[in-house]
Amino acid sequence: MNITRRSLLATSAGLSCLVASPGAVRAQGYGQTFKVDNDDGRPVANTRLPGEIVGEIPALKGVTYVGPREAEITLYEFFDYNCPYCRKAAVDMVSLSSSDPMLRIGLVNNPILSPQSAQAAKVALAVQRRLGSAAAWTLYQKLLGKPGRVDGTAALQAASSLGVPAAEIEAIGDSEEIRLALKAQMRMAADLGLAATPSYVLGNIGLLGHPGPRSLAKMIGAMRRCDQISC
Repeated sequence: MNITRRSLLATSAGLSCLVASPGAVRAQGYGQTFKVDNDDGRPVANTRLPGEIVGEIPALKGVTYVGPREAEITLYEFFDYNCPYCRKAAVDMVSLSSSDPMLRIGLVNNPILSPQSAQAAKVALAVQRRLGSAAAWTLYQKLLGKPGRVDGTAALQAASSLGVPAAEIEAIGDSEEIRLALKAQMRMAADLGLAATPSYVLGNIGLLGHPGPRSLAKMIGAMRRCDQISC
């Protein structure tokens, strides 16, 4: 079946929150470099990314990591706390982490849907700064596991259960350090053309939308075998 970029993006949009027009997304080069499908059998938009930009991701401040530092494969998720598809993705990220102990996951904030999303991201970055990645991973699950809109207040309430006063987390979240960290993470997403949430970087491949746990597991397996998402 011949899949055009227009039809590809239309099907991919059903599994992600697009914030740019289809024309803007096409301009970033996302078609189907590799013929991979999501768990529902729909094509996943993907493209090769500039290696020099991908190589800068590990230097970003405030990325929440789970999994072994020495892992050969790292899956980066770029997400927004108010994207409904990111809620499903969060469940699948936890499942992938549990089922693949040699996988490293990096969570990168990309709050492009609303100011409330940016507020929540600042709280998450403050938790990561104050308590480390394990606590930020817990907060990620808490916030994406709750119904309704997630804003700064909701994020602070969830963060307070981690043992640090909300006022302290709020002060860290309002700092210049956190502002710059969030700006850098969002700039990275923009530089990589990740105009949808969630989006992923696996090796030097960008994926728009959530493929589902089985599809992601297959891509991770392929990366281990042949250094690309489909062998």
